[in-house]
Amino acid sequence: MPTKQAIAWYKQNFGAKTKAVVQGTALSADLIVAIACQETGGTWNTLRQKGLPLDQILELCVGDTLDAPNRSAFPKTKADLVAAPRGQEMFDLAHKALVDMAVHIPGYQAVAKRADKFCHGFGMFQYDIQFFKTDADYFLNRDYADFDKELGKCVGELKAAQKRNGWQNKTSLSEDEMIGVAIAYNAGSYKPEKGLKQGFFDGTKFYGENISAFLHLSQSVP
Repeated sequence: MPTKQAIAWYKQNFGAKTKAVVQGTALSADLIVAIACQETGGTWNTLRQKGLPLDQILELCVGDTLDAPNRSAFPKTKADLVAAPRGQEMFDLAHKALVDMAVHIPGYQAVAKRADKFCHGFGMFQYDIQFFKTDADYFLNRDYADFDKELGKCVGELKAAQKRNGWQNKTSLSEDEMIGVAIAYNAGSYKPEKGLKQGFFDGTKFYGENISAFLHLSQSVP
């Protein structure tokens, strides 16, 4: 998982762009870093340590191969995706992305051998393939491998999550509220009474707990 050294690498390469995009919003650059750490930190940290070039690292930041019954959003299966307009084209891209990434990330090598498996999350911030039906060009044009475009997409989704939480008129957010926005980004909604124990559960911690830890870690790195 990402360390202070990994976050320093992110900030060296993307810190200025991240600060520029969140300027004038209620979001912080450190929240964006925390989301990158939580969503694909295990991948990009490994790839940077292997010395891969930056553009290849961005292209290989893909993941999430869970199908039904462990997935309820579109597409639940390969057949579900292929049935959609341009779905076969998207499947071919998503399967190849999995295979290419697995060359460098051993944990994905077994699933990459299965002809029906494909990635559902694209980019450092993991824009989900559930949006393919309304945003096909973003995926098929590989915009997720362009940091400027994927960062803009992430901030747009976070603003939408902020609005869902009823905070669209806030010009600043507390730390708990920023984590709440991240939880809504992940889970679709946020319930203040549940605190950090919301969002994806990785078997040890909830998404909110991980975001909190990464946010504090990022804040400790200049």
